[in-house]
Amino acid sequence: MADQFSFDVVSEVNMQELKNALDQATKEIKQRFDFKDTKTEITLKEKEKELVVVSDDDYKLKAVQEIIKAKCVKRGVSLKAFEYGTVEPALSGTVRQVAKIQSGLASDKAKEITKAVKDSKLKVQAQIQGEQVRVLSKSKDDLQAAIAFLKGKDFAIDLQFTNYR
Repeated sequence: MADQFSFDVVSEVNMQELKNALDQATKEIKQRFDFKDTKTEITLKEKEKELVVVSDDDYKLKAVQEIIKAKCVKRGVSLKAFEYGTVEPALSGTVRQVAKIQSGLASDKAKEITKAVKDSKLKVQAQIQGEQVRVLSKSKDDLQAAIAFLKGKDFAIDLQFTNYR
């Protein structure tokens, strides 16, 4: 039996599910009457981890965002994973909005999570390892209590718990 148990706190987006949600959103936009003859476009830049939405005006841009959000929720992609930028004018009278897709924990969020775990008075240790936080304990029950504690707090990002052993 191991004398130390652990799990990792990470923030990742399942890119395949996101692609599927965006494909469904694109299909719905092509079929909808209110988007007929518009320059509406959804582009996923995987390497830069960005989602670019282009449409004719602010109203249509907001409608596209609502479609994307609905499809993401159905596919199990968290809406907290997107950080929308400002709406900016684009070519030929269209508007564009770029949404950053969060991948990994930023150092300030990792520090906030470790501080919350240490302040929780549970018998666990938390340490930052790159873009994730590892939580260690001698008891699996304490680890499950730590997971429940972290699920109950709102860090304004989507958290997953991996490598539970």
